[in-house]
Amino acid sequence: MKKFLYPGLIFVVILLFFWQVFLKGLLPIPADTIVGLYYPFRDIYSKTNPNGVPFKNFLITDPIRQQYPWKKIVVDLEKDWEMPLWNPYNSTGTPLLANSQSSPFYAFNFIFFILPFRVAWTIFIFLQPLLAGLFLFFYLKKLKLKDSASFFGAISFSLSGFVIAWLEWGTIIHTALWLPLILLSIDKIVLSIRHQVLNKNNKKTLLWSLIYFFSLTSSFFSGHLQTFFYVFIFSIAYFFVRWIQHKKNKNILLAYLILNTLFLILTSVQWLPTLKLIEISARNIDVVDYLTPGWFVPWQNMIQFIAPDFFGNPTTLNYWGIWNYGEFIGYTGIATLLMAFFALFFRKDKKTLFFGAAFFLSLIFAFPTFFAKIPFEIKIPLISTAQPTRLIFITSFCLSILGALGFDHFLKTKLKAKIIYAISFFSLVFVGLWLFVMKFYENIISLENINVAKQNLILPTIFFIAVSLILIFEIFVDRTTLKGSKMLKLTTYLIILILVFDLLRFGWKFTPFTKSEYLFPSTKITSFLQKQQGQFRVMSADKRILPPNFSIMYKIQTLDGYDPLYLRRYGELIAALERGEPNINPPFGFNRIINPLNYSSSLIDLMNVKYILSIDPITDSKFSEIFRDGSIKIYENKSVIDRAFFVEKTITSKSKQETINEIFNKELNFKKSAIVENVINDDLFNKNWSSGDMKFLKYSENKVTLRTKNIGDGFLVFTDAYYPNWRAKIDGKRTEIYLTNFNYRGIVVPSGEHEIEFYITMF
Repeated sequence: MKKFLYPGLIFVVILLFFWQVFLKGLLPIPADTIVGLYYPFRDIYSKTNPNGVPFKNFLITDPIRQQYPWKKIVVDLEKDWEMPLWNPYNSTGTPLLANSQSSPFYAFNFIFFILPFRVAWTIFIFLQPLLAGLFLFFYLKKLKLKDSASFFGAISFSLSGFVIAWLEWGTIIHTALWLPLILLSIDKIVLSIRHQVLNKNNKKTLLWSLIYFFSLTSSFFSGHLQTFFYVFIFSIAYFFVRWIQHKKNKNILLAYLILNTLFLILTSVQWLPTLKLIEISARNIDVVDYLTPGWFVPWQNMIQFIAPDFFGNPTTLNYWGIWNYGEFIGYTGIATLLMAFFALFFRKDKKTLFFGAAFFLSLIFAFPTFFAKIPFEIKIPLISTAQPTRLIFITSFCLSILGALGFDHFLKTKLKAKIIYAISFFSLVFVGLWLFVMKFYENIISLENINVAKQNLILPTIFFIAVSLILIFEIFVDRTTLKGSKMLKLTTYLIILILVFDLLRFGWKFTPFTKSEYLFPSTKITSFLQKQQGQFRVMSADKRILPPNFSIMYKIQTLDGYDPLYLRRYGELIAALERGEPNINPPFGFNRIINPLNYSSSLIDLMNVKYILSIDPITDSKFSEIFRDGSIKIYENKSVIDRAFFVEKTITSKSKQETINEIFNKELNFKKSAIVENVINDDLFNKNWSSGDMKFLKYSENKVTLRTKNIGDGFLVFTDAYYPNWRAKIDGKRTEIYLTNFNYRGIVVPSGEHEIEFYITMF
């Protein structure tokens, strides 16, 4: 039973962190921001909370604006035995599977198939720190550390600042948590091959090869490419170090290459569509300048490794640091920092050297150093668009392992007095910080901000003093009154207790747990829109109303969208719409979040926007109010154009600039004319087309079926977004889809009655 003690304690600590979930029925998702920030949801509680329901953390709205809706649409489609290829609810249609953050192939998605979605989400989030802790514990045990030291490292990582900051996303930590199991698998494979001949009977090698393969693919499929890139690079470096240590055994290298080749083959179902999407997305042009403050971790934010809330905290609304608190937080506990320092300087072994080197390399590339800027200056594809602050993952991971190595060394060594050097160093750091906040801040920082720093320096100082006193007591106490082994056990338990309390306190402060009724509640506004017949889109005249991606949860189609991989064509079109002129040049004036507000543009008619949601009255006679509830009014657009329609004339275009110029031609009538781009045979389109009738037979995420009738040949415009993976059939025979009206689809329809099918493929 002893071998299950510390894994059981990891479970207990994580259970303790989630106590509000199990005792109060709250959800680990910032749903309070839905009813606290956005309409029409605020109106539900307007009588008791006229200014909106109080919310804990405004910083982490992404889980409810991205990950939760994407997970919901993916699971719903997979439950219907459909591949989740397309999301028609945002940006007039956008790829779903190709958006890797939707994580359609992740193994732990199975939870959503057997439990109610909200329960499954809770378990999904709970598993992140639990598995991160357990996997690291068993890896550290493999490094022959004491159980207590392995537990120390496991808790340091599973409740670290990095894990807490990204916990409720449900993607980043699921990607990261597999790293220790990957490293453990590498060790097991290397050792089993090194000591045995590789053959079919080598069951141990086969078992750990399968675990390695499963861990690596799970990390990739879990949905965050940047974090996986760090996992993969780190594991490659680790493998080659181990391979060299074992005399460059050819069988070991062969097994590793085979496993990674199989990994590339299996995961191609995700990375091939994703690379295709990246190529035609706005990712490479719509990114923050790397010289912008906060792109790298600011030098002053090294303080957060010691005092995480020195610059304040978003939950207390007093954060005064640069940009985003969550991007810079690498806190792993005061005790971990002390022990990591002790390991780096006084533990002389290859393990410490490797993780120490990785720790310093992660700092070099996360902070604005000369080397860190090189990938951005030479514009290395993919890497130059990835914010390097996420390297805090590797920093925290290595720091936790170094802390475990240091703690293990302290428990085993007879030269415990050397810990005084670490205590002395950090004593000077704390004294320096206190001198700064007490005296030397004048003319540098405002008094209000320095008071925040001073207040948030108190607890880290107390933790540091407590840990230091325990360690000093362990070194210098008279062992005649208490046996050394008993004193060491007491020291071990006290240090671990302080670490657990420190990290739990930090995590509870930042992480919101919210009432289930706050999570995408039904409103009269959303119910009204859901009851309307036919195909139409909705647009908000205010950013506070139904923000991007919320519409997925209600199956309402909108113009807005929030996605780092939004289609470049659509971004250009919306930029022109908002500018009111044919200007499609970057920067677009938005980054990742597309939320058009220019409802007066005739482009919204073409985009099939039938309803406008507004807080303020709309006086334009083009719109008529048809419904209102609370603060929100719904206006109907009288000039809306059907989702699919026949035109009388087509205009050919040689470039997208020529197309957008024509679209803004005031003489162009969208109902009668369409611009077709980059056609091979212009003569085919220089003709008058027959008008016709159209009726939708089926409209679903991956397939749309229409019935048409026209006297002569017609050209059908379909204003769902153009994407290369869409195909079309007329009466079962393939026909070409033409890029029409800058971002949409058009097909030539022969005379007569026909059934037309649009469908999307994976590749």
